[in-house]
Amino acid sequence: MERALVIGAGISGMQAALDIANSGYEVLLVEKGPTIGGRMAQLSETFPTLDCSSCILTPRMVEVGQHSNIRLLTLSEVTAVEGEAGNFGVQILRHPRYVDEEKCVACGACAKICPVQVPSEFERGLSQRSAIYMPFPQAVPAVYHLDRDVCQDCGKCAEKCPAQAIDYDMQPQTLEVDVRAIIVATGYDLYDGEAVRAYGYGSYPDVLNGLEFERLLSASGPTGGEVLRPSDGKVPKEIVFIQCAGSRNPEHGMPYCSKICCMYTAKHAILYKHRVHDGQAYSFYMDVRAGGKGYEEFVTRAMEEDRTLYIRGRVSKVFPQNGKLVVWGADTLTGQKIEIAADMVIVATAIVPSEGARQVAEMLGIEVDEFGFYVPSNEEMTPVESGVPGIFLSGVGLGPRDIPETVAQASGAAAKALALLEAAKERTAHG
Repeated sequence: MERALVIGAGISGMQAALDIANSGYEVLLVEKGPTIGGRMAQLSETFPTLDCSSCILTPRMVEVGQHSNIRLLTLSEVTAVEGEAGNFGVQILRHPRYVDEEKCVACGACAKICPVQVPSEFERGLSQRSAIYMPFPQAVPAVYHLDRDVCQDCGKCAEKCPAQAIDYDMQPQTLEVDVRAIIVATGYDLYDGEAVRAYGYGSYPDVLNGLEFERLLSASGPTGGEVLRPSDGKVPKEIVFIQCAGSRNPEHGMPYCSKICCMYTAKHAILYKHRVHDGQAYSFYMDVRAGGKGYEEFVTRAMEEDRTLYIRGRVSKVFPQNGKLVVWGADTLTGQKIEIAADMVIVATAIVPSEGARQVAEMLGIEVDEFGFYVPSNEEMTPVESGVPGIFLSGVGLGPRDIPETVAQASGAAAKALALLEAAKERTAHG
């Protein structure tokens, strides 16, 4: 019974699971979505190297899916935890996929015949998916999922499936397992409240957040990597980036810095110029915070090589006029008012804890701060240990951070969990 539980299968949860599994111990990796990969799967490139995100992530996803020591439970959630470090009893609810994972060959015949079309969550609503779908081509497991909330029960997918993998009668299952240690890696969402809606987000189709713009930039995205306006499919020749949209904003309850926005905005500006050579990018910012290896040079590249015009100041208003998005702002360095008639606006929104993070914390007895991020027992000395012995923390659930820091922290949490597993193994060996 020398096993660990990892909650969340983004890059943090996957790294922790692989570290433990590669050390010879069993891991239960629980993910509430139909695929692993988390937010990183939605990225086009990573900063500051501009490496292909999928090229980095996909081999790791495949390794997780095929590892003999990892039991992957997608469409699942932990509903109860009892016990103590070294002896936790865990209850896991598995929601039905309505597709047999053993039979499905991922041919896609079911999706092609499905008459239902709804906004794709993975594509951030920029394209449609059918009721039976695979979130993206590299999904792990490579199995389709039937969304019964939107399914019309027409039966066409079952009739078309050559493997007879579709089962409308699948029922939820409850698993009860014992684990020695638990790692919580529940990830993040993006703020979409009043502070960004003031810029027209949610009202004007050409005002996007960072993840939505990532999907436009991605070669596997809804536009094949072309930067096109959602409203009319035209190439935006002037684009405005608004940083700190929600972050560092005490009025809306988020005075903290979201840490990665300066960097991904610089990345977006560079990638935009790669695709629209005659385009002009503007970036409104409060301060540029680039605290990582090669980060400052990356931002300088966006400013100098790719000629992004950085404007220190806040945007006061965004409104549509004559087919454009008029952006009103101010340059606090010169005291001048700024007006830009943009084709597209990208808001760098605040990072917030993922939906359900507070419920997980309550279930496990983990402390959270006023914003809902997990609180370690000691930020300086034990940054991956929760206040509950045997439960460890990793990733953006602790607060905003970039991919390298997230991966390093995941390995740290795995090392702590491994110490518990080793100790339990020793006790068992000596009777």
